[in-house]
This record gives sequence, C-alpha cells and structure tokens, in this order.
Amino acid sequence: MTEQTLSAPIDNDRELERGFSRYQSVLVALLAIVQFTIILDFIIMSPLGAILMPALNITAAQFGVAVSVYAFSAGISGVLAAGFADRFDRKHLLLFFYIGFTAGTTLCALARNYHLLLLGRIVTGVFGGVVGSIVLAIITDVFPLHQRGRVMGFVQTAFAASQVLGIPAGLFLANHWNWHVAFGAIVGFAIAVILAVLLLMRPVDGHLQLRQEKNAFAHLFATVSEPSYTLAFGVTTLLATGGYMLMPFGSAYTVHNLGIDIVQLPTIYLVSGLFSVFIGPLVGRLSDTFGKYPTFLFGTAMSIVMVTIYTHLGQVGLALVIVVNVLMFVGIFSRMIPSQALMSAIPAPHQRGSFSAISASLQQLSGGLGSVLAAAVIAQNDDGSLRHFDRLGFIVIATSLVALVAMYFVQRQVATKAGKAIV
Repeated sequence: MTEQTLSAPIDNDRELERGFSRYQSVLVALLAIVQFTIILDFIIMSPLGAILMPALNITAAQFGVAVSVYAFSAGISGVLAAGFADRFDRKHLLLFFYIGFTAGTTLCALARNYHLLLLGRIVTGVFGGVVGSIVLAIITDVFPLHQRGRVMGFVQTAFAASQVLGIPAGLFLANHWNWHVAFGAIVGFAIAVILAVLLLMRPVDGHLQLRQEKNAFAHLFATVSEPSYTLAFGVTTLLATGGYMLMPFGSAYTVHNLGIDIVQLPTIYLVSGLFSVFIGPLVGRLSDTFGKYPTFLFGTAMSIVMVTIYTHLGQVGLALVIVVNVLMFVGIFSRMIPSQALMSAIPAPHQRGSFSAISASLQQLSGGLGSVLAAAVIAQNDDGSLRHFDRLGFIVIATSLVALVAMYFVQRQVATKAGKAIV
C-alpha cells in the first residue's frame, strides 16, 4: 500500500503538485491550534512561577518539581503509548489524549494546594506529551514528503504564537484575577478545539489495513529494535539534548550577564516570537523547495555562529540582544522543521505512530537531561551573573556538529528509500 492511500480523502480536483487542498489547509490549521494549546500549557508554568509560589506557599524547589514532572511523565507515557499508537484511528487517538490533556489542565485550574497542582501536571504530561507524536503521525499519513516541510513550518509556529499571544494573555488573566483563571482559559479554548476536531477532521485509519503485531508490547519492541530507526532516534536525542541546554538559563543570562533590565524581557520574547511566526512557514517552504538536508545544513551553520556570539556577549543594548535572539530562532527553526520532515519518512506506515511516540519521549527525556547537564556546568556569582555559560555554547556546538553528520546518513537513508539523490 502506498503512502498516498494512507491519507485521508483530499480534494484532488483542485490540488496542485505542491499546493494544499481545502481539507489539507483546514487540517494544518487544526493541528497547529492543537499544538498551540499543548505548548502554551507547558511553557506558561515558568512565567506564572512568581504568582504561584506565594499563592500556594511553596518553595522554588517545589515549583521546579512541578515544572519538571510534566516532562518526565510525558516521556514515560510516550513509551507506554507507543505500543498502542498504530492500533486505532489516529483521529480517535488524538481526541482521547487531548481530552485527557484537557482534564489534567482542569485539575490545575481547580488546584487549591500544591499536591493537587502536582497531580494536575502529571496527568497533563501523561496525556499532553503524546499529542505531539500523534500530530506528527497524522501529518506523515496525510501529506506526501514534498509537502511536509511547509506543514511542519506552519505547525511549529504554535511555539511562536504561544510566546506572542498565549503567555501575555495568561499573565494578564493571572494578574487581573488569579492564576486559576489562566489555566481555566486554556481549558475553555481546548474544549472548543475538541469540538472542531470532532466536526472537521476526517478519519485517519489507512494504517489499520496494514500488518500489525499481535500485541502492544510486541509492536513496541518491533519499533525499538528496528535497526533502520536507530540513527533517527540518535539524532532526535542529540537535537533535544543540545537544544534544551541554553533555554532554562536564558532569562538569568540576559538580565545578569548582558545587562538587560528585567522589565525588558517581555519585549525580547514578543519581538522574537513575532519574527518566528513568519520564520517557521518560510523555512518550511524553503526546505520543500531546496531540500530538507540543505536547509538543515544552513540551520546548523547559522546556529553555530549565533550560539558562539550569544554565549560570548558582554554588556550590550536591547536592540542587539533582540537581533541575536531572532537570528538564533532562524537557526533553530532551520534545523527543527527539516529534521522532523525528513525523519517522518523513516518509519514504515504501520509503525508511524509508535515511531513518533518514541521520538517524542526521547525529546522530553533528552531535554530534561540537557537541562540537568547545563545546571551542572554553570555556576552563579554573588551578583547573580552566570559563569561558564560559554562552555554550554561549546557543548551545544559539538552536539550540533555530530547531529549534522548523523543527519547526512539519515537523508541518505531516506533518499535511497525514495530513489532520489537528495531529499
């Protein structure tokens, strides 16, 4: 069975070779909105910290646990869900896990003490952490490889939109009412998304006609032990480990090392987020036009240059910090989007769901590992400035170079499978 026959029905009469049909355009919008709510729920915890800690009378260490427990529960649930990921209609699977995510966020909104909040974050992570992998499997089933760069580009703008729209709106609600309202707003939006998926999304069940292992554990083991997937899993681990190293300490480094006033931080996030809204789709289109690996190569080069500059900056002005951040986002998106599109061509059709779930788990767990390693490398001076931040930059560069070499062999693997010279 070919890749095209796995797709949900599309409007072929108006579909161009590289264009989206009407249904595909609706589906891309739906998946981007789903990703928006998932990412917003994850990243909003950090800016709400200053409000949450005194409200619940918890320490910074307890708050750190509440933040990190999402990633670890998401990583574990991804592995557990991998065995079942290809045994159901992907639309039904998306609804199941997204409803669970909404229930977990509801627990957070209703939490009156730390322990209930912690439970809410665990439930949200268990369900929300799997949604991204289901979205990726749906994209792979419905869209041919030559369109996936643009699809990934649009869906990845959810991260930028959560910075530009979600975080300011959440903080506004929390400051004017309370932090419960911020989570409640996500719940209300998520309910509307559930209804939209129910009404507008078609079944994605072509993979059910393919050969399946007899039980979930056999399916999981078959995916994990498949030799042709090992390299892709390794690249995923490298990208996530390196990518999460600078992120947790970015705000402290910007304020204490670069000399930017803390009240100007939202400006940096706002401007970089606005640029990212346009960068994502542009990078996706370029990766489909010029090839996934050449775009990834450009992104790696850009990332290495900008990370080197960023980690060696002294006291500078706000404008320069914004420019550096925007250019780093160009590098990040130019690696993230083509790598996801390229690796989506690796798994066999009957293992796409489990492959995506395992990859998502690796991203979560590797990201947590990257944050732990970063905390072990850097040190803080009495004035709050960070020492050895440049060492983190060198580690990120090293992982980027190794990932670049590994991705070359991934694209060769995809090219051989597709019968082309380059992808």
